[in-house]
Amino acid sequence: MKKLVQVICVLLCSMVIGCSLPSASKKDAKKYVIVKQLDHASIDEIAVAIENELKELDETAEVEIYSGQNDQSTLMQIGKQAVTDGADVIIPIGTLAAQTMVVASEDTEIPVVYATISDPEAASLTGIDKVTGTSDALNTKQFVDMMLKQNPNLQTVGLLYSNSEANSQKPIAEVKKILDEKKIKYIEATANTSQEVIAAASSLIASKVDAVFTPTDNVIMSSELAIYEAFMNANIPHYAGADSFVRSGAFATCGVNYTDAGVKTAKLAYEVLQPGFKKTEEFITLDGGIITVNKEVAEKLGVNPDIFADFGQVVTVETTGK
Repeated sequence: MKKLVQVICVLLCSMVIGCSLPSASKKDAKKYVIVKQLDHASIDEIAVAIENELKELDETAEVEIYSGQNDQSTLMQIGKQAVTDGADVIIPIGTLAAQTMVVASEDTEIPVVYATISDPEAASLTGIDKVTGTSDALNTKQFVDMMLKQNPNLQTVGLLYSNSEANSQKPIAEVKKILDEKKIKYIEATANTSQEVIAAASSLIASKVDAVFTPTDNVIMSSELAIYEAFMNANIPHYAGADSFVRSGAFATCGVNYTDAGVKTAKLAYEVLQPGFKKTEEFITLDGGIITVNKEVAEKLGVNPDIFADFGQVVTVETTGK
């Protein structure tokens, strides 16, 4: 009986000691702070993919996600709070978010690993030791080639984008140059709010453009569901910079898959925290290779998605979020 009591006491003591000491995994857990420029399908898809992949790579990872609602002062507050809270790495999604996080953490050694910035150099995100990320630069020539494949008589292209989006400037300039070389006219329509996006789309329809191109523009993406039916009913294919646009009603894209982009960004964010990590390139350029076509829109336009098979693997999707 005495031995039994002693055994019970030892077991109880072990349990108390075990509960009172912090686990090594929790103590060593890394804090990853994901900062979305705003909420919309593309950015949300990337954020979810980053979070899921980080938890696959590191089961003790602490992942926090914030949205700046496309407001620079809100983004700065989030960045400063992330620094104060001891973030191990900050992962911004969107050019404005990335630029703001670099400023918010400039007096620290906290790495900033941005996701899917179309032109990191133009956004002043290069040449900084602790800053790296992924780029979703578009193959603009391929977009124009796809338009011509679908409509060999293409005469006028509408360019729908936000002039406040740094992501849009380079691809729009590239498409203009390509269209000029091919003697194809274009009409620009810019917008910075949801109502302006709807009005801009209506103006392009009234101008009877043959197709519309939008790069990876956050402002237009946030309103895609509000404009896609108008384009579809006017038989105008809307080519856009990411598969998330297509899931929200755009016709087609040859841009990157944003789930894959999130996975690759997460892997980079994990790697920068590993001992001995050394940045060998400013950023990683993501490869597209997948043509995503909206099945509903393709049927309405009378287009067989397989016409794009020469450009890459063709994937059809349904419109979601309606």
